[in-house]
Amino acid sequence: MRSVNKVILIGNLTRDPEMRQTANGQMVTTFCIATNREWITKDSKKHSLTEYHDIVAWARLAEICSKYLKKSKLVYIEGYLKTRSWDTPEGVKKFRTEIVAQDMIMLEKRPKNLDNNNDDDDDDYLPQEDNDGDDDDYENDDKKEEEKEKKDDNKKEDKDEKSNDNNEKDDDSKDDEKDDKKEDKDDKDDDDKPKLDISGDLGL
Repeated sequence: MRSVNKVILIGNLTRDPEMRQTANGQMVTTFCIATNREWITKDSKKHSLTEYHDIVAWARLAEICSKYLKKSKLVYIEGYLKTRSWDTPEGVKKFRTEIVAQDMIMLEKRPKNLDNNNDDDDDDYLPQEDNDGDDDDYENDDKKEEEKEKKDDNKKEDKDEKSNDNNEKDDDSKDDEKDDKKEDKDDKDDDDKPKLDISGDLGL
Protein backbone atom coordinates (compact mmCIF):
# COMPACT_ATOMS: atom_id res chain seq x y z
CA MET A 1 0.00 0.00 0.00
CA ARG A 2 1.30 3.43 -0.94
CA SER A 3 2.25 5.80 1.90
CA VAL A 4 2.84 9.55 2.01
CA ASN A 5 5.20 11.58 4.19
CA LYS A 6 4.85 15.22 3.16
CA VAL A 7 4.84 18.46 5.14
CA ILE A 8 3.96 21.98 3.97
CA LEU A 9 4.41 24.93 6.35
CA ILE A 10 4.22 28.72 6.18
CA GLY A 11 5.63 30.47 9.20
CA ASN A 12 8.19 32.85 10.66
CA LEU A 13 11.72 31.98 11.79
CA THR A 14 12.16 32.11 15.55
CA ARG A 15 15.97 32.46 15.28
CA ASP A 16 18.74 32.89 12.74
CA PRO A 17 19.73 29.70 10.91
CA GLU A 18 22.83 27.83 12.04
CA MET A 19 25.00 26.08 9.46
CA ARG A 20 27.67 23.49 10.23
CA GLN A 21 29.65 20.83 8.41
CA THR A 22 29.29 17.14 9.16
CA ALA A 23 32.22 14.75 9.58
CA ASN A 24 31.93 13.62 5.96
CA GLY A 25 31.97 17.22 4.68
CA GLN A 26 28.23 17.65 4.12
CA MET A 27 26.70 21.09 4.86
CA VAL A 28 23.62 21.16 7.11
CA THR A 29 21.56 24.13 8.35
CA THR A 30 19.02 24.04 11.19
CA PHE A 31 16.41 26.60 12.19
CA CYS A 32 12.96 26.77 13.73
CA ILE A 33 9.75 28.32 12.41
CA ALA A 34 6.51 29.12 14.24
CA THR A 35 3.01 28.63 12.85
CA ASN A 36 -0.21 29.99 14.34
CA ARG A 37 -3.56 28.22 14.36
CA GLU A 38 -6.69 30.22 15.16
CA TRP A 39 -10.26 29.11 15.80
CA ILE A 40 -13.49 30.42 17.26
CA THR A 41 -15.42 28.55 19.91
CA LYS A 42 -19.18 28.33 20.26
CA ASP A 43 -19.19 31.30 22.65
CA SER A 44 -17.66 33.44 19.80
CA LYS A 45 -14.30 33.68 21.50
CA LYS A 46 -11.22 33.69 19.32
CA HIS A 47 -8.36 31.41 20.33
CA SER A 48 -4.91 30.88 18.90
CA LEU A 49 -2.16 28.32 19.33
CA THR A 50 1.47 28.57 18.25
CA GLU A 51 3.40 25.50 17.13
CA TYR A 52 7.17 25.34 16.71
CA HIS A 53 8.81 23.21 14.03
CA ASP A 54 12.47 22.22 13.77
CA ILE A 55 13.71 22.43 10.17
CA VAL A 56 16.80 20.75 8.71
CA ALA A 57 18.21 21.64 5.29
CA TRP A 58 21.07 19.83 3.57
CA ALA A 59 23.68 20.48 0.87
CA ARG A 60 22.92 23.37 -1.51
CA LEU A 61 19.63 24.27 0.18
CA ALA A 62 21.48 24.48 3.50
CA GLU A 63 23.82 27.13 2.07
CA ILE A 64 20.90 29.12 0.61
CA CYS A 65 18.95 29.07 3.88
CA SER A 66 22.01 30.12 5.87
CA LYS A 67 22.75 32.98 3.50
CA TYR A 68 19.29 34.50 2.97
CA LEU A 69 17.13 33.62 5.99
CA LYS A 70 17.01 35.68 9.17
CA LYS A 71 14.99 35.74 12.35
CA SER A 72 11.29 36.71 11.84
CA LYS A 73 11.51 35.98 8.09
CA LEU A 74 8.31 34.54 6.60
CA VAL A 75 9.00 31.37 4.61
CA TYR A 76 7.30 28.51 2.81
CA ILE A 77 8.79 25.12 3.67
CA GLU A 78 8.08 21.83 1.94
CA GLY A 79 9.63 18.56 3.06
CA TYR A 80 9.08 15.37 5.05
CA LEU A 81 9.13 14.22 8.67
CA LYS A 82 12.13 12.39 10.09
CA THR A 83 12.69 11.20 13.66
CA ARG A 84 16.18 10.72 15.04
CA SER A 85 17.34 9.37 18.40
CA TRP A 86 20.43 9.61 20.59
CA ASP A 87 21.59 8.61 24.08
CA THR A 88 22.39 11.20 26.72
CA PRO A 89 25.46 10.85 28.98
CA GLU A 90 23.07 9.63 31.64
CA GLY A 91 21.99 6.76 29.38
CA VAL A 92 18.56 8.18 28.57
CA LYS A 93 17.36 7.72 24.98
CA LYS A 94 16.06 10.93 23.42
CA PHE A 95 13.92 11.37 20.32
CA ARG A 96 13.35 14.39 18.11
CA THR A 97 11.07 14.69 15.08
CA GLU A 98 12.28 17.20 12.51
CA ILE A 99 11.22 18.37 9.08
CA VAL A 100 13.80 17.77 6.37
CA ALA A 101 13.34 20.65 3.93
CA GLN A 102 13.24 19.87 0.22
CA ASP A 103 12.06 23.31 -0.94
CA MET A 104 12.11 26.81 0.55
CA ILE A 105 10.50 30.00 -0.74
CA MET A 106 10.86 33.37 0.98
CA LEU A 107 7.51 35.16 1.30
CA GLU A 108 6.11 38.54 2.16
CA LYS A 109 2.58 39.44 3.17
CA ARG A 110 0.32 40.77 0.46
CA PRO A 111 -0.28 44.55 0.87
CA LYS A 112 -3.61 45.33 2.47
CA ASN A 113 -6.32 46.65 0.16
CA LEU A 114 -7.83 49.73 1.80
CA ASP A 115 -11.02 49.36 -0.22
CA ASN A 116 -11.48 45.77 0.89
CA ASN A 117 -13.20 45.30 4.23
CA ASN A 118 -12.39 41.59 4.35
CA ASP A 119 -10.69 40.73 7.64
CA ASP A 120 -9.06 37.57 6.25
CA ASP A 121 -5.93 39.39 5.12
CA ASP A 122 -3.47 36.99 6.74
CA ASP A 123 -4.12 34.17 4.26
CA ASP A 124 -2.50 35.72 1.19
CA TYR A 125 1.22 35.73 0.64
CA LEU A 126 3.49 36.73 -2.21
CA PRO A 127 6.84 35.19 -3.13
CA GLN A 128 9.60 37.67 -2.43
CA GLU A 129 11.28 39.00 -5.58
CA ASP A 130 14.80 38.06 -4.43
CA ASN A 131 14.08 34.41 -3.72
CA ASP A 132 16.93 31.97 -3.25
CA GLY A 133 19.06 33.95 -5.61
CA ASP A 134 21.95 31.94 -6.94
CA ASP A 135 20.10 29.27 -8.94
CA ASP A 136 17.96 31.89 -10.69
CA ASP A 137 21.05 33.92 -11.48
CA TYR A 138 22.66 30.90 -13.10
CA GLU A 139 19.53 30.27 -15.19
CA ASN A 140 19.33 33.90 -16.23
CA ASP A 141 23.01 33.86 -17.17
CA ASP A 142 22.45 30.74 -19.28
CA LYS A 143 19.48 32.38 -21.04
CA LYS A 144 21.47 35.53 -21.69
CA GLU A 145 24.34 33.48 -23.07
CA GLU A 146 21.98 31.58 -25.38
CA GLU A 147 20.40 34.83 -26.60
CA LYS A 148 23.85 36.29 -27.23
CA GLU A 149 24.90 33.23 -29.23
CA LYS A 150 21.69 33.44 -31.30
CA LYS A 151 22.33 37.12 -32.02
CA ASP A 152 25.92 36.38 -33.02
CA ASP A 153 24.75 33.58 -35.32
CA ASN A 154 22.15 35.87 -36.90
CA LYS A 155 24.76 38.58 -37.43
CA LYS A 156 27.11 36.05 -39.00
CA GLU A 157 24.37 34.81 -41.34
CA ASP A 158 23.49 38.38 -42.34
CA LYS A 159 27.15 39.10 -42.97
CA ASP A 160 27.54 35.95 -45.10
CA GLU A 161 24.43 36.84 -47.09
CA LYS A 162 25.70 40.35 -47.71
CA SER A 163 29.09 38.97 -48.72
CA ASN A 164 27.44 36.57 -51.18
CA ASP A 165 25.32 39.38 -52.59
CA ASN A 166 28.40 41.55 -53.05
CA ASN A 167 30.26 38.69 -54.74
CA GLU A 168 27.35 38.10 -57.09
CA LYS A 169 27.22 41.81 -57.88
CA ASP A 170 30.97 41.83 -58.56
CA ASP A 171 30.61 38.80 -60.84
CA ASP A 172 27.74 40.45 -62.70
CA SER A 173 29.78 43.65 -63.04
CA LYS A 174 32.76 41.68 -64.38
CA ASP A 175 30.54 39.86 -66.88
CA ASP A 176 29.01 43.16 -68.06
CA GLU A 177 32.47 44.65 -68.39
CA LYS A 178 33.61 41.67 -70.46
CA ASP A 179 30.57 41.97 -72.71
CA ASP A 180 31.22 45.69 -73.22
CA LYS A 181 34.86 45.04 -74.07
CA LYS A 182 33.86 42.31 -76.52
CA GLU A 183 31.37 44.61 -78.25
CA ASP A 184 33.97 47.38 -78.48
CA LYS A 185 36.45 44.93 -79.96
CA ASP A 186 33.92 43.68 -82.50
CA ASP A 187 33.14 47.27 -83.54
CA LYS A 188 36.82 48.01 -83.83
CA ASP A 189 37.41 44.89 -85.95
CA ASP A 190 34.60 45.97 -88.24
CA ASP A 191 36.22 49.39 -88.64
CA ASP A 192 39.65 47.86 -89.34
CA LYS A 193 38.40 45.53 -92.07
CA PRO A 194 39.20 46.84 -95.66
CA LYS A 195 36.13 48.03 -97.48
CA LEU A 196 35.64 46.85 -101.06
CA ASP A 197 34.96 49.47 -103.64
CA ILE A 198 32.64 47.90 -106.25
CA SER A 199 31.36 51.15 -107.67
CA GLY A 200 33.56 50.74 -110.82
CA ASP A 201 32.24 47.25 -111.48
CA LEU A 202 28.72 48.49 -111.29
CA GLY A 203 29.45 51.30 -113.77
CA LEU A 204 28.95 54.02 -111.23
